[in-house]
Amino acid sequence: MWTVVYLAKNKKEAEKMSAIITQEGVLVKIRPVSKSANEEEGYYEVLVPEVEVEEAHSILIEQGY
Repeated sequence: MWTVVYLAKNKKEAEKMSAIITQEGVLVKIRPVSKSANEEEGYYEVLVPEVEVEEAHSILIEQGY
């Protein structure tokens, strides 16, 4: 099961968070919260497998997020 570890305010921020987490070897998915006319705008969920939630949170805290 995938779990949300970060809610980004746009796609660019979601991709940045995804890259940070992926760099440490954790699987990541990005999913838009709602469909909008402009794909770049709107909130995005950054998800990781449930067993890696603590690891992902630790990575983000280490990076200052």
